Amino acid sequence: MIFEELNLSTPLLRALADLEFVNPTPIQEKAFPVVMSGKDLIGIAQTGTGKTLAYLLPLLRQYTYSNQKDPRILILVPTRELVIQVVEEIRKLTTYMSVRVVGVYGGTNINNQKELLYAGLDILVATPGRLVDLAMTGLLRLKSIQKLVIDEVDEMLNLGFRPQLISLMEIISAKRQNLMFSATLTEDVDRLISDFFANTSRIEIAPQGKPVAKISQVVYPVPNYFTKVNLLELLLNENQEFNRVLVFVNTKKTADRLFEIIEAKFPGEIGVLHSNKSQNFRINALKYFEDGIYRVLVTTDLVARGLDISNISHVINFEMAETAGDYVNRIGRTGRADKEGASISFVTEKERGNLILAEELMNMKIPQLHLPENLRISHEYTEIESPTNLFDKNYHKSGSAIKESQGAFHEKKLKNKKINLGGPGTRNPKFGVQKKQPVAKIIPPKFKF
Repeated sequence: MIFEELNLSTPLLRALADLEFVNPTPIQEKAFPVVMSGKDLIGIAQTGTGKTLAYLLPLLRQYTYSNQKDPRILILVPTRELVIQVVEEIRKLTTYMSVRVVGVYGGTNINNQKELLYAGLDILVATPGRLVDLAMTGLLRLKSIQKLVIDEVDEMLNLGFRPQLISLMEIISAKRQNLMFSATLTEDVDRLISDFFANTSRIEIAPQGKPVAKISQVVYPVPNYFTKVNLLELLLNENQEFNRVLVFVNTKKTADRLFEIIEAKFPGEIGVLHSNKSQNFRINALKYFEDGIYRVLVTTDLVARGLDISNISHVINFEMAETAGDYVNRIGRTGRADKEGASISFVTEKERGNLILAEELMNMKIPQLHLPENLRISHEYTEIESPTNLFDKNYHKSGSAIKESQGAFHEKKLKNKKINLGGPGTRNPKFGVQKKQPVAKIIPPKFKF
C-alpha cells in the first residue's frame, strides 16, 4: 500500500512527498480508517513503527479551518522532548495547510506559553503537569477539545501522571474522540481504558516484546562497572561504524558519572541527556547528536522514550534495563525505517536476572560474546558493587589485629590505679576515716541445710 490509497488530502500528500514517505507502516495503515470513523482507539505497536503519524495523518485529514482561539485537538505526551518532536512533525505535515500548533511543557517560562495560548491555536501538544497548571489559570479552556490523544500512555502512567490525567478527563468535553498509543499494554493502561472509555477499538501490530527483525542483539558478560567503561572505550576506538551511538544507563547520577569519564577520552564527541538538565541544555544535546556533532549520547529511559532520532547505528545498554519492556523500547531506537540496527548489552552477574526477563519477553536467547582479549579487566569496584559490612563498625578484625590485641585485659596506667578502701563497714568509728585493709582471700561461707 502507498499513502495515496489512504484517501489523504492533496496538501498532506504533497508534504509526505517532500519528506520522501511513500508507504505507510502497518500501524498507520490499520489506524487510519478507525480514527476516521470517529471511534475510540488504543494502538499497541513497537517503538519505531510510526505511531506518531498513525494519529496525526487522520486527524489532519479531518481538520477544518477555524479562527476560534481555543484548541480542538489535544495531544498529551510524557516528556518535553516529545512535545518538541510532535510539534515539529505537525509543522512538517502542514507545510501546505494553515494550522496553528503550540507546544507547552514544564521547565520554561509559563508566561511566554500563556501569550501563545492567548493568540489562539488549533492543536495543543503538552505534558500533563504543565497543561494542568495552564488550565488552572483559566486562560486555557478545554471544553472545545474534540480529539484527545494520549501518546506513550504506558510511560505516562509509569511516571505517575495518572492523577493529572484523571483531572483532565473531568474538565475536557465528554463529547470527544479518545486515541491512545503505546508500546506496551500494561494493567494500568487497561484499568484507565475500562474506567474512562467505552467500546474502544484495539489494534496490536506485533506481539508485545517482539524485537524488530533487523536489530542484531549481543551480550557481553562483564565483571564490574569500570570494566564496562574500558569496554565502551575499546569499542568506540576500534569500530568506526559506531558513529551514532545511544548509551543507556538506569539513573541520572550514573549518566553524569559515565559522561565525565568518557568525554575526557573523546573530547567534543560525547553528550549527556536526562531530566535534571536544563531545557536549553537538553535541546542542544539532542540537536548536536542529530547533527552528528556528538558521536555518542549518554541517556536514561525517561528522556529516550519515544524520541525519533534517525540513523542510530548502535544502542549500548551500559546498564541492563530494569524491566523487560524498557529493554525492548531501548533497542527500538535503532533499526528504524527498514534500516539495520545493532544492540549491545553489558551485563554483570547482578544484572543477569534482568537479562533473563528480557529474553523471556522476547521468547529468544540473546547471543553472548567473549570479552575482547585486549580489554583491560578492572579489579576496582564502585561503592554499590563492593561488599558492604553488616554493621556500621567492622567488628570482625583480621588475624594480625587479633594477635596484636591484648583483648579486654591490660595493665592500667599508674594514675588510674586506685586502692579499694572498702565500704562503710570498714571505717573507724572514732575518727570516721577509712582504714587500709589488707587484701584477704575470700572464703565462701558454709551453709547448713
